[in-house]
Amino acid sequence: MYMHYCKRCHRVYMLNGHKQSCPKCRENITELKISYMDYVTMDMESRAQLCHCCADDDQLRKLSTTYRMYKYSKWYKELQTQFPQTTIITYQPIDRTPMEDAVSLV
Repeated sequence: MYMHYCKRCHRVYMLNGHKQSCPKCRENITELKISYMDYVTMDMESRAQLCHCCADDDQLRKLSTTYRMYKYSKWYKELQTQFPQTTIITYQPIDRTPMEDAVSLV
């Protein structure tokens, strides 16, 4: 279980996995540093205070974390199959030698 915050809904969610979108409004959500166990032991006043702090952009940046292994997650792999990466191939022009525009410093 991971804690996430949705700015649009102004709500903290306990979600399994490292989700990227809000289950209610489908907007981007922010994963929080606070652990599930720390959150569930908080009283209602502390939870309301956390939600209030998350509403502020500066405090949200301090309270958030980045999931670094997202490239190995199921949603990322599915996204990559939906939008395959394009490959850019460059060729050397035939009428020029590779060092034609080189500059030498002495």
